[in-house]
Amino acid sequence: MKLAFSTLGVPGLPIPDVVHLAATHGYHGVELRAHPDEPVHPGIGPAERADAAAAFKAAGVEILGLAGYARVAAPGDDAPVLAEIRDLLDLARDVGAPFLRVFPGGGTEQSQEEADATAARRLGTAAEYAADAGVRILLETHDSHRTGADALRVLGAVGHRNAGALWDVMHTWLGGEQPQETYAALSPYLGYVQVKDIASADDKTPLPLGSGVLPLAECVEVLSRHGWDGWLCWEYEKRWYESATPLPELLGAGREHLGRLLNESA
Repeated sequence: MKLAFSTLGVPGLPIPDVVHLAATHGYHGVELRAHPDEPVHPGIGPAERADAAAAFKAAGVEILGLAGYARVAAPGDDAPVLAEIRDLLDLARDVGAPFLRVFPGGGTEQSQEEADATAARRLGTAAEYAADAGVRILLETHDSHRTGADALRVLGAVGHRNAGALWDVMHTWLGGEQPQETYAALSPYLGYVQVKDIASADDKTPLPLGSGVLPLAECVEVLSRHGWDGWLCWEYEKRWYESATPLPELLGAGREHLGRLLNESA
């Protein structure tokens, strides 16, 4: 498996500095948060896109994917959601990112069936555009669809190879799903896995990997046992927790911890 980290942990950091952190600490790739307060987002022009791609390529670090904020199950018209996804897919294509993360975002005013149908319809349409862009859209296990079983209801209905899943280990754990259950649900669709650690279900302040309650060893063991050879991406949510230890101070130890888990499960 290859290792990456998300720029959610280093909010607003310039691309050269992100690349340097990844290369220095032995990470194979980076997930870029695609938001207007970050260096890479849909509002930047062709030159900035090319520069970002070139900076990563020169250092031998991959852009794993873009973390977008489109909500495919949200109530309302399809057109604005699909337009947002198309802009993100264009950006992913231009910087050479193989994956684009989207959220479910179903509202409480919808039934589960309505949210599933809305998400499946939008993902099915967007997946056609994604195929032309050479990008795969990944529905993250999050909010209204936090377990693998939730995501499976949507992705099974879509049935398109360019629509897949992003397994966030915190949300499936919060949803009461065991790693083996999540893998069984998502394995036909799995793009990559987001790892992290927290103190408890009530305290989600990000912690160094291995120092919290999330079942990281079990997740890695399940993936290894089934021969899955994709990406593990550390999503350290520094953006939302200002008091958390700065990620750059933790990257080396985090890389070592993931390496130990991989060795133990080999």
